Parts: sequence; structure tokens; C-alpha cells
Amino acid sequence: MGLLAAAIAAGLGAIGAGIGNGLIVKGTLEGVARQPELKGTLQTLMFIGIALVEALPIIAIVIAFIVMGQ
Repeated sequence: MGLLAAAIAAGLGAIGAGIGNGLIVKGTLEGVARQPELKGTLQTLMFIGIALVEALPIIAIVIAFIVMGQ
């Protein structure tokens, strides 16, 4: 049962991060298309957002390893 829970946690974390990253990049590209002069600012904010989104799958993997260890 622990292996199933670990697989679900890792899978949902990866799916959520993929969707989140896609939305962040989509918004950034739309913003750059509308105001090209803000490219640097938007790109910086995009990388910060992606870093925050990527923290969640890492936490999910840690939880998966904890569940597998029990």
C-alpha cells in the first residue's frame, strides 16, 4: 500500500508541476507579446514562479520516500 501511495504522490506532483509550468510560461509569452519592452522583468518573474512551482514535486518525492520507508 505504501508503494501505491508513493507512486500517486510522485505522479500527481509531476502532473501538477507540468500544468503549473505550462500556465506560467503561457502567461509570460502573452505578456511579452503585448509589451515586448518588459521582457526582462517578465522573464525574471517567470523563473521565480517556475522555481516555486518546482518546489512542490520535490516535496511530493520526499513524502513518497517517507511513505515507502514506513
